[in-house]
Amino acid sequence: MKLAYYPGCSLEATAKEFDSSVRAVSKALDVELVEIPEWTCCGATSAHATNHSLSVGLPALTIKQIQKMGLDCVVPCSACFNRLKTAEYNMIHDAGIRQEMEELLNFKFDGQPRVYDLLAYFVEKIGLPTISKKVQKPLKNLKVACYYGCLSVRPREITGIDSAENPMQLDKLMKALGATPVNWSYKVECCGAGHSVAKAAMVTNLSGRILAKARAAGADAVVNSCPLCQTNLEMRRSPGEDLPVFYFTELMGLALGLPETRDWWSKHLVDPSKLADSVQAGATS
Repeated sequence: MKLAYYPGCSLEATAKEFDSSVRAVSKALDVELVEIPEWTCCGATSAHATNHSLSVGLPALTIKQIQKMGLDCVVPCSACFNRLKTAEYNMIHDAGIRQEMEELLNFKFDGQPRVYDLLAYFVEKIGLPTISKKVQKPLKNLKVACYYGCLSVRPREITGIDSAENPMQLDKLMKALGATPVNWSYKVECCGAGHSVAKAAMVTNLSGRILAKARAAGADAVVNSCPLCQTNLEMRRSPGEDLPVFYFTELMGLALGLPETRDWWSKHLVDPSKLADSVQAGATS
């Protein structure tokens, strides 16, 4: 299977472990990722707050490239997915915006939805039975708090998520890997998003509360799909809080027995290697 791949800015900078794990896991699932030629920034987080045409035009420029490739496109980052999917949705449902983008970017939009959240694509297109068959080291005895955040679920008519209040895609994937998702009520709460610098105290309060609720629910770790959430949950936490936070593809790599996983742990701000080693030891015992 061949898919267009949009890494986005974060996966080439602060979230390199996410990019590495996405590529490694996709290869293990017999998925060939073709990075989009000349992809551009999706506009998160500032463009959509300052200029509407720019907020659609930036991701639409990448959609133009995807259309040329003629492939479905997967997007790992929740923020990037939300911006690309919103632009796609607007061009499909709003003739005025579609015409504006076609004139601005000199292309004819064919109206075909091609942008997919990578998590949703794995769960719904690749399929949990296929993924389960690839598991070499089940994540037994690992309790995870599945954290979706804001941008992969809202607005539901654009994201296509199963539920904006209690989504289950990530939970189902973790079960397929052998892990146990905990029941908790903070899976779609905001981490503070892009206010991490300007309003650090607010973000520390929000992110700290998410981690505290995950720990109270009995989780050994939090798993998510957003580089910005990852950064906030690792940087903006209460003193002494050491609950690890993983990208979902990292735990997939661990369960699939991929050898690159230790390289990913070294890039985390909160070292998850001790927990990962114990999970691996439990998988082979």
